[in-house]
Amino acid sequence: MIITAIESIQWTEFPRLLVVRVHTDTGLIGLGETVDKVPGAKGALHGTIAPLVLGQDPLDIEGVWRFVMDNIMYHGFAGAETRALSALEVALWDIMGKHYGAPLYHLLGGKTRERVPTYNTCIGFGPVQDYAAWHQDAGVLAQSLLQDGIHAMKIWPFDQFSEGSFGQYITFDQIEAGLRPVRQIRDTVGKAMEIGIECHFRWNRVSIERIARALEPFDVMFLEDVLPAVYADEIKLIAQRTTIPVIGSELLMTRWQLREWMEKHVAPILMTDPVWNGGIAETRKIAAMAEAYGLPLVLHNVAGPICHAACMHLGAHIPNLYFVESVRAFYNTYFPILSESQVKAVDGHLAIPTGPGLGVTLRPSALARPDVIREVSGGEGLAQGRRAMGDHWAVEAIR
Repeated sequence: MIITAIESIQWTEFPRLLVVRVHTDTGLIGLGETVDKVPGAKGALHGTIAPLVLGQDPLDIEGVWRFVMDNIMYHGFAGAETRALSALEVALWDIMGKHYGAPLYHLLGGKTRERVPTYNTCIGFGPVQDYAAWHQDAGVLAQSLLQDGIHAMKIWPFDQFSEGSFGQYITFDQIEAGLRPVRQIRDTVGKAMEIGIECHFRWNRVSIERIARALEPFDVMFLEDVLPAVYADEIKLIAQRTTIPVIGSELLMTRWQLREWMEKHVAPILMTDPVWNGGIAETRKIAAMAEAYGLPLVLHNVAGPICHAACMHLGAHIPNLYFVESVRAFYNTYFPILSESQVKAVDGHLAIPTGPGLGVTLRPSALARPDVIREVSGGEGLAQGRRAMGDHWAVEAIR
């Protein structure tokens, strides 16, 4: 079996998503996905990665991945190239599952749990406006989430105040305003709802520590991305000075960027994203490293139905899983438009997909929509069968 074409799919209505279909000469098609900064990832997919993988065996996932990574390493890998590689790699696992008739979690070594714990990131989309809801009355939103079987939620109530001072200073009144939705949740549903606070690295350490002190009485679940992920030592200081667990960061791609966080004991909880960090195998490697350090792992999941399915399979398999993020505003609106996925939280958990590979099928109607944008890279490729390190093959091919 060989890879015969790399296809990217976008929809104007869902501009954050880039779906990848990997075609083979046996007729099997694997599905992958990445999210955000789509133009860069799409350019990397067709311009850099496709010539490397066309003609390769899709079942040699590790070999294909290493060959691509060895080449993109030459010019800085942790950006568009790695997001594109992640989408491709997810699709290769989907092909393998379909080839052997096995679900992804079986290919990974089986399940450690029968259902996956989740928290809801309160984004709004279409008729499900959770973002607006927590700005209006977060207590009412918490009740709605509990009725939907969701027991943990994430909001970012302090971000709005960072722009005036460029994150250099937060006033007492702004602190009080940021605490308002947290108070509403606790006053309405008590501790029936876990609360995660996203910080989006908008503040300096002085300000984020002030925010943390104000939040401590509310027993929140975590503070996420308190500073840019490259400031490992500063983040460690914050983690040492608050009783709230600090978590990060999906912005660190591959095990090599997360290694420093583990070695320095920067944060008590790690987070990574399978469609940004290098893919499914890379996520499993990161999880194994984290387990050796006694660290739980959160899977960042704010994309479409393909990423969601990958996170569910990984969440079923990873022993040291803490939570898998999910967004009901997405899975209750556009997931059913694009795929046959049915997602429902029950008692704070999500079900593991069934069927071979990822267990996701795109609807024919989604592929026939008038707003679909397709690009296909095909042909023999420039590096069939190659596993050599470095990018000298490109020069040789041009000659």
